[in-house]
Amino acid sequence: MPDSPARRAPWQFTLCWLTVLLEGFDLVALGATSLALRHAPHLQMTPSRLTLVSTLSLVGVALGSALFAPLGDVMGRRKVLLGSVASFSVLTLVLPLSPNIAVFAALRLLAGLGLGACMPVALTSMSEHWPAARRTKANTITMTGYHVGAVLASLLALAVTGDWQILFYVNGVAGLALVALMWFKLAETRVPRTGDASPAPAARATVADLLRPRYLRTTIAVWVATFMGLILVYGLNTWIPVLMKTAGYSVSASVTLLFVLNAGGVAGMLLAGFTGDARGISRTAFAWFGIAAVLLAVLSIRLHVASLLDVLMFLTGVFAFSAQIIVFTYVSEAYPALVRGSALGLASGVGRIGAIVGPFITGVLVSSGVAYPWGFYFFAAAAVLGVVAMAVAPRVARPSNAADAADAAGRPASVTTA
Repeated sequence: MPDSPARRAPWQFTLCWLTVLLEGFDLVALGATSLALRHAPHLQMTPSRLTLVSTLSLVGVALGSALFAPLGDVMGRRKVLLGSVASFSVLTLVLPLSPNIAVFAALRLLAGLGLGACMPVALTSMSEHWPAARRTKANTITMTGYHVGAVLASLLALAVTGDWQILFYVNGVAGLALVALMWFKLAETRVPRTGDASPAPAARATVADLLRPRYLRTTIAVWVATFMGLILVYGLNTWIPVLMKTAGYSVSASVTLLFVLNAGGVAGMLLAGFTGDARGISRTAFAWFGIAAVLLAVLSIRLHVASLLDVLMFLTGVFAFSAQIIVFTYVSEAYPALVRGSALGLASGVGRIGAIVGPFITGVLVSSGVAYPWGFYFFAAAAVLGVVAMAVAPRVARPSNAADAADAAGRPASVTTA
């Protein structure tokens, strides 16, 4: 008896969640092993070389998101997800065998290409196997895998100390095991094709339509919001301990606040999922960026009550770290299924540029000695621009059963231009 959609949904959720977990693990693994890598004589990993490798990794992820995730609209989500996880896993598995820094950097770049397609394709596949009325919740819960992967990478790095190779071996083997499981359990998304008989006029969309008048306003708004959202995620995760130390807090307190920030991020994704499904995606994204802007501005004030600072940092994680994920769910509702993977992949690719720009600008502020308070002003300004982007974006109606019918016909959810 073939699996019904109801029976496939838990497997689809689990596999997509594990895919996102791999990305969280990988993107933290390099930083978690950075000190050990400096002692690898054949790599000669100086701080400047580590920065270069890190940047190349993010460039690879950005290119993978923009170039390979859209292939899911043509080849099918399943094939692209299997291929991207497999290529990333193999390249990660051989990374510790690199004879020199040039090969190490090249492998990180190439692995990033596969990794970049993983998250947008996983979210697209997830959204298309879940009822539209619960789509925000499904996507935000799926993205908690990223933070779980980050925590696992940190804990494993602490356990193996100088044996940095173990992290990459574990990630590569885990990825290949996931590919094997996907081969048997991952279902293909049924999306309308241009060759389908009598397609609805709204379904005759192509990637080029993303930049044509019909979707141009939506596309620009989404790109800006995702860019700003990833400035917050990567910039804060990279520099919050330094910013807090510069503000006069102790080293231990500064590192602890990074943990508090990420704990808030997990809670925020769960809260955003319930709120987005109940109140609407557009309103929730607008509110999340706005509250994040206020909280980041308040963090520029030196607080002398530790418990108050912990609460403020936790709330900052709640809103700053989940705002961009709500934007991804907005993409799932604002575009028809025929170009949904392309829209999400390109938005993710543009956003990854923000993942590079955020830490870079903050690093410049740190080097200039003005990181406090201007680092927080910079992040607050990014959140404000996220608010502006979501104010400009056409409003997507609250998901309902009608949205599922729209998916079946290849149409986007109901959108208003006011």
